Amino acid sequence: MKYALLDTNFILSCVRKKIDFFEEVQSLGLSVIIPKQVIEELRGISNSKPEAKIALKILEKNEFKKITLHGKNVDKGIIKTARENEGWIIATLDREMKSRIKNQKMTIRGEKRLEIVK
Repeated sequence: MKYALLDTNFILSCVRKKIDFFEEVQSLGLSVIIPKQVIEELRGISNSKPEAKIALKILEKNEFKKITLHGKNVDKGIIKTARENEGWIIATLDREMKSRIKNQKMTIRGEKRLEIVK
């Protein structure tokens, strides 16, 4: 099974653009992984950002694998996890993170499409 690890900004952008990221990721033959720290970030901003509240509701309704990141912050934890799991696809829109990860990445193309890039 191939996996896609989703970060916070990727999830929030999908919600803003009304992209069903669970369905899209699964249609690419991938299983969704969301770090516990990403869920905590969403909870932390859910009072000030309505899209975070919507994202949490979407997460409640779908099955996915939860992992715990190891690192000083979420981004560093994702980078470390990506290096340890080279076959995983990292779903992020963060330019710095993209440049530091050798894994394939998932990004949003246009308004409604998810795409895997090198």
